[in-house]
Amino acid sequence: MPNALSGTVAIVTGASSGIGEATAEALVLDGARVVIAARRKDRLDALAERLGEHGDVLALEVDVTDEAAARAMVERTVGEFGRLDTLVNNAGVMLLGPVVDAPVDEWRRMVELNLLGLLYCTHAALPHLLKAADGDPRGVADIVNVSSVAGRVARAGSGVYNATKFGVGAFSESLRQEVAGRHVRVSLVEPGATATELASHNRPEVLENMRARFGSIELLAAEDIAGAVSFIVTRPRRVAVNEVLVRPSEQEG
Repeated sequence: MPNALSGTVAIVTGASSGIGEATAEALVLDGARVVIAARRKDRLDALAERLGEHGDVLALEVDVTDEAAARAMVERTVGEFGRLDTLVNNAGVMLLGPVVDAPVDEWRRMVELNLLGLLYCTHAALPHLLKAADGDPRGVADIVNVSSVAGRVARAGSGVYNATKFGVGAFSESLRQEVAGRHVRVSLVEPGATATELASHNRPEVLENMRARFGSIELLAAEDIAGAVSFIVTRPRRVAVNEVLVRPSEQEG
């Protein structure tokens, strides 16, 4: 929706590829000034150059699992652009496999990024979002947490990933109730199988299982999820879209 977010500022984490990259582009086209944050600065710089034709974009190299870095990202955003209206917590990792004999470092990575990183960014952003919601131009602010179908359906071989995404859902709903009366909307987006780099970080045997399960269906594109995020944050002040589950049309579960 062109110019729907004119005068607002957004942060998108995990913006160097996939859903984060597509979401950053969608929000720029909606009229927002956008901070794109991730660890791969070269990709961020390339994205910022491409999107800069359409609006103001600031690329920040950030590891959101570092609480101080997450807070500095928010403060830099407000320092550069003067405000913060939208936070899209997209950074995440999916490392699947059985619990028995699992590499525990994979669990730690998922908990630190999928949960703690999201919590750090949200905590740092909330004061600014509450301030934005209390004034012009829109009288509302948004937190969009990118979860997964794994946040509502537990499966063998996904236990710890399920745990992190169920946690994102529980946190989102609790926070929604806490800040709803102050016009900060908290929304959960739950993608099904999507063609991004997310699966590529898994061990070879896990990738083989994933190919067997999803190899015959047409996957979602990152732009499909970005469209859902754009829809959520461009609704009128009176409308809160609390949860969106998006699956490929051929995905059964």
